[in-house]
Amino acid sequence: MSTRTVWRQALKQLAEHRTDVLHLDLSRVRFVDMAGATDLAVAAQRLPEGQRIVLYRPPAHLPRILELFWPGMAAIEVAA
Repeated sequence: MSTRTVWRQALKQLAEHRTDVLHLDLSRVRFVDMAGATDLAVAAQRLPEGQRIVLYRPPAHLPRILELFWPGMAAIEVAA
């Protein structure tokens, strides 16, 4: 199974939770490529109104990619 398949399955399972805030700890993830960032953005865009994904300790490049290609996306938040 590819890492992208695992990533997509994890995002799908995350989105199935019916809470306002979905927490995603990425502290053990070293790299997310453009395809993975796109999968994350698409998953966030599909969330119901008011629901969001909060990223904890993402790889340093991921917030920059998200801001560059999906500026101002309210459904994704990077925790300080």
